[in-house]
Amino acid sequence: MCAEPAEPARPAAAEHPGGADATASGGQTPGLRLVVARYREDLSWLRELGLPAQVYNKGPELDPAALPPGVAVQALPNTGREAHTYLTHIVRHYDALPEWTAFLQGNPFAHLAPPEEPAVTPEALRARLLQLIAAGRPFAGLAWFRLRCDGLGRPHDLADPAKEGRWLGWGKDIPVAAVFEKLFGQGAPREFIARAPTGNMLVRRDRILARPLDFYRRALDLVLADPDDAENTGHAFERLWQAVFSGGTGAAARPASI
Repeated sequence: MCAEPAEPARPAAAEHPGGADATASGGQTPGLRLVVARYREDLSWLRELGLPAQVYNKGPELDPAALPPGVAVQALPNTGREAHTYLTHIVRHYDALPEWTAFLQGNPFAHLAPPEEPAVTPEALRARLLQLIAAGRPFAGLAWFRLRCDGLGRPHDLADPAKEGRWLGWGKDIPVAAVFEKLFGQGAPREFIARAPTGNMLVRRDRILARPLDFYRRALDLVLADPDDAENTGHAFERLWQAVFSGGTGAAARPASI
């Protein structure tokens, strides 16, 4: 993989239509909800994070009583990686989204800091989300790096011998350009800069609503057509979130500029 350090948070308050309402006040976080894609991960970190969350569980049953207040759990079939989870949530709640949604894996912390640095704590993740909201960032990947790739997702590590057998698409390329063209109905760029690799990101509501509900239904259908990720469609979405949430069809052809 061609990984590059992620950009630091940049103030962008003028972009936010709600102005000061996006900032934390008195310890509260107006209009923020987490969407967590869980398989077998330990979710005890949600208690330390202290933010309302919708957990979609694709693994062993969770005891809701073991989770903190403000956390709801819904079961989903184990299909389509986290792209299926996120798109399902958007389709179901398109008309009732909060001002901000943080989409997170069941264990996001493995991707939030470089391996040689101390792991990010739940408290630090909360602080970062509040910082991004205060800065008015409409879209922000939370991983410590971003990926630069071509239309086949190269360079990538999906043929890593250590990962053999984990999913049906092992050893294949990633159909980034093909999924882009099916989704947006236009030619794909030669290069993509994935600003939310690993699928951990914060998105403002207007960025989600910039595309119609049918767009997300179509995206979900693409994922459902590859339920076991045998063609790596789910991996392709990890490299396309910046285009999905670019704010409009015209910007979709310029994912590197987002």
